[in-house]
Amino acid sequence: MKARRVKGLDCDGGLAENARRIVLVRLDELFSFDPAVRDPQAVEELHALRIAAKRLRYILELTEPALGPVARLGTKEAKGLQGLLGDIHDCDVMVPRVRAEIELLRAQDAASVRASAASRTKDLEPEAVRKAPNLGRYRGLEALAIYLTARRDVLYATFIAEWDRLHRRRFRERLERGLAEAVAGEAPRVGANGAGPVSSSAPVERAPA
Repeated sequence: MKARRVKGLDCDGGLAENARRIVLVRLDELFSFDPAVRDPQAVEELHALRIAAKRLRYILELTEPALGPVARLGTKEAKGLQGLLGDIHDCDVMVPRVRAEIELLRAQDAASVRASAASRTKDLEPEAVRKAPNLGRYRGLEALAIYLTARRDVLYATFIAEWDRLHRRRFRERLERGLAEAVAGEAPRVGANGAGPVSSSAPVERAPA
């Protein structure tokens, strides 16, 4: 997926404002896949979303000194998405490869069994399959394909739960607000539970002496 171009960058401007502009574009890239990723078979879109999460994570990591704690929050969420989608992508890549290898071994076995038959035979007995050289090999591969398919289903369900959590907790809006505060010099503080930027006017609780 080609990264979207970021417009309005000022080479002579402040780092925080330029970083904010880049992050906003990367955020827009990330959430542009929302409708597509609700389909578990949207393999290409899920892969593109992983790339978008990686780009968002990297820009936030690089500009954390300028953007402050809100960048750490965004980095944590983007990194989580990137890792989960990476595991899903691994399954999406491996399952077709395993199945293709199974089909290749089956074709080799069929050819081997045919070749072992007498030249004038008009039929084959079921026992002839015992001479297939790859029987043990693709049985193991079939078990691997089953595991990878099931794991992919579990990972996808986990991803959807995480994606919905980001929506419920208004991750995008909180990050956008935190970026604006960072540029304004308000040094936003993120709550320990990740609930969002804490107002600088909020009272600070002190432990009893």
